[in-house]
Amino acid sequence: MKEAWSKTTEQTKSAWNVSAAGAVNAADVLSPTFAPLAARWDAEADRRAKLRTPENLKALLAAQSAHNSARSTAATARSQRTAARKASGNPLSAARRAARTADKAARQHRSQAKSELQTARKNYPSTLRRIAVQAHAIHAVPAAAATYLMSTPYDWTVWPVVTSAGLAALNAAGLWLGRRTVSAQIEDGLSAEERRLVERLDPSYWVQHADQRGLSGTVPTPVEVTQAGLITHVRLDGRWTPKAFRAKGDEIRAMLGARTDLRIEVKAGSHGDRATITLRTRSAADGIELTGWKPGDPWGVDTVTGEPVMVPLGRRMLIAGTSGSGKSWSTRALLAEASETEDHRLVVIDPKRVEGINWEHRARVAIYALDVLEVTDELVAEMHERLEEIPRGRDTIEISARRPRITVFVDEGAEVITMARKKQAKATKDELGDPDWSRIMENLGTLARMARAAEIILIWATQKPTMDTKGGIDPQISAQITYRAALALSTSGESRVVFGEDATEKGWHAHELPMPGVAMLRSGPKAKTHPIRTRAFSPADVIALPDRPIWSRTAAPAVVPAPVPVAVAYTRKPDDWELDDEADTFELRPELRLVKDPGPAPVPAARPVEPAAPATNRDRVLAAVVAGARTGSEITEGTGINKGTVSKLVKALVESGELLKDADGTITAAAPMQAGEVSA
Repeated sequence: MKEAWSKTTEQTKSAWNVSAAGAVNAADVLSPTFAPLAARWDAEADRRAKLRTPENLKALLAAQSAHNSARSTAATARSQRTAARKASGNPLSAARRAARTADKAARQHRSQAKSELQTARKNYPSTLRRIAVQAHAIHAVPAAAATYLMSTPYDWTVWPVVTSAGLAALNAAGLWLGRRTVSAQIEDGLSAEERRLVERLDPSYWVQHADQRGLSGTVPTPVEVTQAGLITHVRLDGRWTPKAFRAKGDEIRAMLGARTDLRIEVKAGSHGDRATITLRTRSAADGIELTGWKPGDPWGVDTVTGEPVMVPLGRRMLIAGTSGSGKSWSTRALLAEASETEDHRLVVIDPKRVEGINWEHRARVAIYALDVLEVTDELVAEMHERLEEIPRGRDTIEISARRPRITVFVDEGAEVITMARKKQAKATKDELGDPDWSRIMENLGTLARMARAAEIILIWATQKPTMDTKGGIDPQISAQITYRAALALSTSGESRVVFGEDATEKGWHAHELPMPGVAMLRSGPKAKTHPIRTRAFSPADVIALPDRPIWSRTAAPAVVPAPVPVAVAYTRKPDDWELDDEADTFELRPELRLVKDPGPAPVPAARPVEPAAPATNRDRVLAAVVAGARTGSEITEGTGINKGTVSKLVKALVESGELLKDADGTITAAAPMQAGEVSA
């Protein structure tokens, strides 16, 4: 019996606990709905309480006394006017005129006293509780009368009381729920920052402080904790719209006391009177290993969904990011993928040299202006040759070991633009016939416009993506690029240059990204504006990669000449270097002149080589002159080297004494040479 009683008692307690928990949860849900009512009620009650001072009470009593006196005087004057009318039938008699004047003055005095009484009552208002009691009493009287006329005596004695009591109870319950402090349910595992934000997003805190920040009329729902951060849905009352609420971003951040670099997204909600606040306090990429690289690894991970983000090869791409944003570390995985297999080759154009030298074992690297001009000339020639091979019915050439896909990576495009501009400006003053340096940008523009079908893909990286005269990307090149990635940028203007003029309206706020290693990728019109944690690939990891074939249109010699002991003498002329005003560095392209070792040991003769192909462009020019070429055009035709490079090499060979140039421009060898012989 005792066990049964104990079991019943425990079940009863459990049922009560469940019911109590359900009631608390229901109250928590309803409290935000009535919070604005309670806030307005309390604010009005406080205003009235502050006005109910002794001074205002004294003024009210005086105004009431004056009003009563004025009413009495007005009543007396009205009686006197009535008596004067009865006493005389002449409306112009002195008695009637005097009574009429007195009545008019008394009525005016009564109106003035009434106005003063109303002002005094506003200055000393009634309490809201008294007004509520009066309102319910006023409701009960006509309700009782109407019920008496339409119902039985029992009904008219009950229903008015029930109705008035119900309204009073509803008013009291609404105030209680609105004033109730909702216990914020803070999940375990939240950081200190998230706990503070959850408390401030609690409806009870928000409603109490919203008016101070100009957010009165907005009420948030309890916070949802997701793998990407905190989310709350806000009800918009009155004249609020989602667009107007989004414009209050600074006030919302101040209301929450959020740190400046915390990403806050305010968007329209599920209905016209709803908005959504998302606080990116977390990242879905947390705990995912994104260091190093192996073939097939994703470029990064979406910080909102946690999904891997792949960047397929063969896409022309713009990568922008300010200094320190992690642009180099984030792009290395793409370059490693683009140089990994037999049907892929990599070309790196890097005027700053720092990144390019890491790839010398698996990429064609161009650092100096002449190198950049040569490689772009070769790429354009390769492009035209490949376009001729595309069969009817295909959009692109089929890549293979013979025709591999070539990825051309321009690291710091602003320096390439500056290099071409400065070199061209110097060339206009040079009477010795320097190459046409403006052809660098012409070649790159041609590759951007036409080379995709030839599987020559341009990836353009820059720290300065603005499109002015000092910008980091040429507008003609930018117009051809669809894949656009940006790490942290400096300004919203740079975000618009990278992602389009509608970038800030559509949420492409790359200037608000944290550093380093967080990017946005716009791969099409439906791409999501989610930040991406990119893969980090260090210079040491690049150097440790295995060697890969390096692309070049120049065939290698059949037999390599025997090494000759030489001493390298560097000569530098004023035209060979210049100061980069923006980077505060010198671009130095020293001219190498090979000088025989003056030591006592005899110099061994070079082994005979096959006359098929000289070792370098320099030797090819010498061989062409020995074979009978006498002008620059003949050398160009005989060697297949572009005109600018021939001009540069002839100039260098004349200065070194290996070639002679007559006054009429005829070029001859300085010493007799056999066809196919190469210089030391």
